[in-house]
Amino acid sequence: MTRSVLVVEDEPNIVDSLSFLMKQAGYGVQVARDGDAALRVMESRMPDLVLLDVMLPRRDGYDVCRAIRANPAWDGVKIIMLTAKGRELDRRKGLELGADDYVTKPFSTREIVERARKLLEGAEE
Repeated sequence: MTRSVLVVEDEPNIVDSLSFLMKQAGYGVQVARDGDAALRVMESRMPDLVLLDVMLPRRDGYDVCRAIRANPAWDGVKIIMLTAKGRELDRRKGLELGADDYVTKPFSTREIVERARKLLEGAEE
């Protein structure tokens, strides 16, 4: 069964780049452009991994992360937070809320694919 990734990002260039590379890596891809849409997608078709921007319209990534971790049905979902907020305080907040990884922008999209692969392969063990 194909693993799926939900890209939650409001910047079109980043959405396009991450979507393309995740598809190239063999993953199914869904996209949400704001926090509320991300949670709607989670309810309709739960992904294996969420690539989650922190600064989003309607509901920020921290709140989305908190909501995902509060739902026991979504326990197996991995989360990589993507953000321009690079301070240690911001990183710690994301990890404490339940993110599995935290990557600051600008980032290498290929690095994100590699981190995603490691998280998803680890989930299969």
